[in-house]
Amino acid sequence: MSHTLRARILSPVSSTEVTWIPDGVVTFGADGTLTEVAPYTGQSVDEDLRPAVLLPGFVDAHLHFPQTRIVGAATGPLLEWLAKSTFPEEQRFADPAHANHIADVFAACLAAAGTTLSMVYASVHLQAAHALFGALERRGLRAIAGPVLMDINSPEPLVIPPEPALAAIEELVERWHNPSGLLQVAVIPRFALSCSERMMRESGELAQRHGLWVTTHLSENLEECRVATEMFGTSDYLSVYEQAGMLHNRSVYAHCIHLSDNEWDRFAAAGAVVAHCPDSNFFLGSGRMPVADVLRRDIPIALGTDIAAGRSFRVPRIASSAYDNALATGHTLDPRTLLWWSTRAGALALQQPQVGALEVGLQADMVALDLPEWVDSEEEALAWALFDHDAPRPLRTWVAGQCVWRRSGSSYPWREPQG
Repeated sequence: MSHTLRARILSPVSSTEVTWIPDGVVTFGADGTLTEVAPYTGQSVDEDLRPAVLLPGFVDAHLHFPQTRIVGAATGPLLEWLAKSTFPEEQRFADPAHANHIADVFAACLAAAGTTLSMVYASVHLQAAHALFGALERRGLRAIAGPVLMDINSPEPLVIPPEPALAAIEELVERWHNPSGLLQVAVIPRFALSCSERMMRESGELAQRHGLWVTTHLSENLEECRVATEMFGTSDYLSVYEQAGMLHNRSVYAHCIHLSDNEWDRFAAAGAVVAHCPDSNFFLGSGRMPVADVLRRDIPIALGTDIAAGRSFRVPRIASSAYDNALATGHTLDPRTLLWWSTRAGALALQQPQVGALEVGLQADMVALDLPEWVDSEEEALAWALFDHDAPRPLRTWVAGQCVWRRSGSSYPWREPQG
């Protein structure tokens, strides 16, 4: 049975063009496929959501499930922040009860933010990764996720040697990996500083063997860059991942602030993806990503909230930070580009072409946002959708036509994790 919604519609067409329908209808079938996206002409509808605007669901290309509770922990730059805030919190995920509870909260926070597709880092613990995948499945969200790999230079409770760590990924692949479904498993070296050469090499081989995504941090902090190149004896940071067979068109690298021109050229040639995390970069004082270098080379780009160094689950808030980051580096971004990165570009970068826009034939992954009634143009709709930091949480979020979040008053998602 099909379902038709009436609302305003805002959807990306390209990085420079959007579809804006001030009074439109969206229809999807029982299988979640969009069958109509058009102006309203008096036809019967199942729900009238006006003055809300429907957009494609947001894509978050980089965030950390075990950091859900430490948003806003201002304890210093990257390496100090990890030691003081992140690693103590992540050790708690050895407790199954804690992992299960936070997994449900995390999934609710994603849905409440309008995020329908994400790339998620878990802790090192196998059971916590199972808890994450279980919560994502119950909520009905699309995600690519896996445990972080850490076998050196880390707190002893978080050190997992290569053999059991990689066996855990094999177990997760068998249980959860479904490239044609909602969930996929990724190989995630936390970053080069936490992984031995053996871990890097063997995890890269495992990813190639199963056709898995690889994602990690790259060139976030100058001290991190210095230590990584000294550890592995390479001329630059990107070489560490190249030597492990991890630089290819199924790899996503978060931050990428301090890369040289030569590194950017090799990055582009490999078809790798940048997860741009501007709010986190500002919060930890890591630096500003040179967005013009990425655009000039046509490198695929998606936005990452980077919870919890990023301070919001809401991808539009990160798009606003991306605008600021670009200005600080002498570049001005079109709001249409920001919407593109937040939705369709993120989906295409993660090789999920069935989502990311409101177009007939795509899946009905959507979010309904409040907009002021007086908004009556494409430019105004973009401004309010992307730059209104005081906007309430989305009214509703759908994945493949199934409602995964419905706002209830002013409640926080962690107060009703199954809401």
